[in-house]
Amino acid sequence: MTTLNQPSTAFTRSLASSSRAVKVVAVVFGSLLIAAATQIEVPFIPVPMTMQTFAVLLVGLLFGARLGAAAVLTYLAEAAIGLPVLSGAANMAMLFAKPATTGYLVGFVGAAFVAGLIAERTGGRLWGTALAALAGEVVLMALGVAFLAYLIGAEKAVTFGFLPFVLGDALKIVLAVAVARGVGRLSLPTAI
Repeated sequence: MTTLNQPSTAFTRSLASSSRAVKVVAVVFGSLLIAAATQIEVPFIPVPMTMQTFAVLLVGLLFGARLGAAAVLTYLAEAAIGLPVLSGAANMAMLFAKPATTGYLVGFVGAAFVAGLIAERTGGRLWGTALAALAGEVVLMALGVAFLAYLIGAEKAVTFGFLPFVLGDALKIVLAVAVARGVGRLSLPTAI
């Protein structure tokens, strides 16, 4: 049985007990996973979706709260220094042209942290992993829609910044839970 403060999966436990260098590599890998997933566009109705939120949730579920949030912050830092890691190969300069996405980008940090925290606390059980991913998505959407509402009003924010994404985000939650459960059974080599 997992104790309250013990990471939830074999992967998360082995990462948590790894050297600082391994953790740094994991954080950078997580940021690159998010950047790569952001460029994967899936045709979807009414709007196309990327796999960005899937990767954010997955990193949180697998890396835990602190390292998951660190991976997202690293991803945002890559965008801030001009790397084309945001959707459409954009960087942070895009935020000046399209500030509507700012709340969602901030929400990524909270989503990874909350998903990781709940996953750590629920011991890698299916219900806990699902709850963690759902809670992470709620945090992401709450911050994203709240900032969008500030810019364009609550009704438009819900209409354009939430409702079109519900089905796609639900599918990404299911996929993140499935992948996290599969990868979560693995351990990092102890020789690293």
